[in-house]
Amino acid sequence: MKALIALEDGTVFEGRTFAGSGEVSGEIVFNTGMSGYQEVLTDPSYKGQIVTMTYPLIGNYGVNREDMESHRIHPEAMIVKEYNAIPSNFRSTGTLANFLNEYNIPGIEGVDTRALTRLLRVKGSMRGVISTTDLDPDSLVAKAKAIAGLVGRDLVKEVACDKPYGWANNEPLEGDNFTTAGAGKHKVVVLDLGLKFNQARRLAANGCRVQIVPATTPAKQILAMKPDGIFLSNGPGDPAGVEGVVDTVRELLGKKPIFGICLGHQILGLAYGGKTYKLKFGHRGANQPVKDLQTGRIEITSQNHGFCVDPESLDPEKVEITHVNLSDGSLEGMRHKEYPAFSVQHHPEDAPGPHDASYLFGRFVDMMK
Repeated sequence: MKALIALEDGTVFEGRTFAGSGEVSGEIVFNTGMSGYQEVLTDPSYKGQIVTMTYPLIGNYGVNREDMESHRIHPEAMIVKEYNAIPSNFRSTGTLANFLNEYNIPGIEGVDTRALTRLLRVKGSMRGVISTTDLDPDSLVAKAKAIAGLVGRDLVKEVACDKPYGWANNEPLEGDNFTTAGAGKHKVVVLDLGLKFNQARRLAANGCRVQIVPATTPAKQILAMKPDGIFLSNGPGDPAGVEGVVDTVRELLGKKPIFGICLGHQILGLAYGGKTYKLKFGHRGANQPVKDLQTGRIEITSQNHGFCVDPESLDPEKVEITHVNLSDGSLEGMRHKEYPAFSVQHHPEDAPGPHDASYLFGRFVDMMK
């Protein structure tokens, strides 16, 4: 089925569906990973976005239950150059097309993704519309210009859990107050801003009893659970648009060790008194270079974010920058000099991506000892 992709700058691309149909809108972004499309699709951080994969052939190893990073697909649509309908992998239990169709998410192929990516790199991520029903380019461009952007929106409330749950045997389990949180030594409360499951898996693998709670959970209630540490998860959109969480984290500072990833990192930056800003086209992929300023080591990391903490807004007497992005020099990690709190912008849970930064979970555990 023919599909048109219209961007707010007036550019229109033509493709065809390999899954889904209808009309969807969102911010069009690109991901540079050669693999990991299932983890990308189930990452809540992609809520409100349309993902373009830069690697030209997608779908060749299928999908499976073990690689799910949440309970469902979150991007509004996926754009690829070429879709492989016949996966070949011993772990595969289904095709990417069937997976997208299960959630009625459009998959578009036959698009010049190289040209689309170059356009987004030059002009920045843009609002866009994909349609199989309205094939009038002018109409779609007008729709793209009219949709809301990500700045100022609270997307966390659309993806975070609405009740507490535990984690054991690599599975989410119903229950609260650590009743179903496994047998680890350290009790960790995870503030769910759009949690990827592999973060819970990594915490559990490092000897933690994991209890996930909604983003709206008050600081007093979190502390009443008597955790040994608090983990701030990843999540979608603009950190400045998330209601109430910054105040909650500010109340928690100094009370317990805190580790933040991605949106959790940005929320910590705001709690420190800093500011965040929107990147031109963001960092998305499993091949992003980061330098650890404490060791001088270069790490290849998995990333997915469109916003960043402004290092100039942080008080150097209180906050130390620990990691920087080697592509553009943006802030990738920081720690508080007074309180036991640290965070990174990238994803050390390596789903998808390399294992270079997985040591950070061990560092968090050491803070709780």
